[in-house]
Amino acid sequence: MAEVPKFLLVDTSVAPDVFVRVVRAKQLIAQGKAQSSSQAARMAGISRSAYYKYKDFVYRYDEHLQNNLITLNMTLEDEPGVLSNVLTRLYQEKANIITVNQNIPTDGVALVSVAVRPEEGIAPERVVAMLSSLPGVVKATNI
Repeated sequence: MAEVPKFLLVDTSVAPDVFVRVVRAKQLIAQGKAQSSSQAARMAGISRSAYYKYKDFVYRYDEHLQNNLITLNMTLEDEPGVLSNVLTRLYQEKANIITVNQNIPTDGVALVSVAVRPEEGIAPERVVAMLSSLPGVVKATNI
């Protein structure tokens, strides 16, 4: 007998409406627009029982999270404001910063990894070149 897949990706145009409403209710709670699951279910137009039945099984697939995401590895001088300038410059370029991870500085430099989603149409090479030109940035690469 064929193995049944654990997960399926289903277009909302063919999925039961209750699934979309459960996802909406979960989003209302996460964003603080609903103070309880009862309120979120009511705002989403579903019953509490429908919310609880599906809340742990229905998730939003954010295609945009997978697209256009770049991870930058940088070596930064261990000087005040260098990382702040990098993040400010990314903000000015309308890049959505997803994660920042900085190692403890050694030998006067710190390794930093930043995952960003640049504005539509901005090439990763442009982001790397822009960051490489900032004071205190020893090296910047896109992995």
